Amino acid sequence: MKTWVRFNFGGKEGFGTLEGDTISIHRGNMFEQPEPTGEKVKLAEVKLLTPCVPSKMILLWNNFHSLAAKLNVEEPTEPLYLLKPGTAFIADGETVKKPNSYDGKVVYEGELGIVIGKRCKEVSEADAPNFIFGYTCSNDVTAGEIIQKDPTFAQWTRAKGFDTFGSFGPGIVTDIDPNKLSVKTYLNGTERQNYPVSDMIFTPYKLVSMISHDMTLQPGDIISCGTSIGVGSMKPGSTVEVVIDGVGRLVNQYE
Repeated sequence: MKTWVRFNFGGKEGFGTLEGDTISIHRGNMFEQPEPTGEKVKLAEVKLLTPCVPSKMILLWNNFHSLAAKLNVEEPTEPLYLLKPGTAFIADGETVKKPNSYDGKVVYEGELGIVIGKRCKEVSEADAPNFIFGYTCSNDVTAGEIIQKDPTFAQWTRAKGFDTFGSFGPGIVTDIDPNKLSVKTYLNGTERQNYPVSDMIFTPYKLVSMISHDMTLQPGDIISCGTSIGVGSMKPGSTVEVVIDGVGRLVNQYE
């Protein structure tokens, strides 16, 4: 198991593996046999960036048995998803900003993110793990009141696509069983979400397989697996932490 991070150090971007408070710098491509340089840097000396640069982030809706039951909606027979633009992505420690064009509620959604490791098209569920590089924490921030604002068109992309509304990180953890993980979300230090990944309707491997039959997944792409019970709104000045033991702790403030 390794934790991969991207960072800025002295005005230059780099990447490597994080062990404790030390990053072992690598060269090459994170997804294609990167080589250690032998150089090391302290975590406190760098600014963490998003751990990868996705060509797209895919986000699931209604992917947990518990949430479907609470909302009294039918469980889907295939994944329900949308895309979030790259301009929404921010790293651990950066600020989620209130949109100037929207005054309604903004909600947090703590989620597990799957990070694709190599080009993936029409793969089987059994083969899907071979295309997964690792896992990260994701906060699918949403301007909730926009979604159903227009009765003729559900505005999922606009509601979830504002700048800074796609926080993920701090790193990518490899060689871990996602089905044994639990996702916790804290708002100003108070636990608001705590749910097992095993409650998913479509498991991580099934998601990769089924979505890869719709569109090609590229190295660094993220599938944010959807959220469960406990979603709530944030007020400016709030701090949200998405914690997945064994994966990491993603912390962002909302302003």
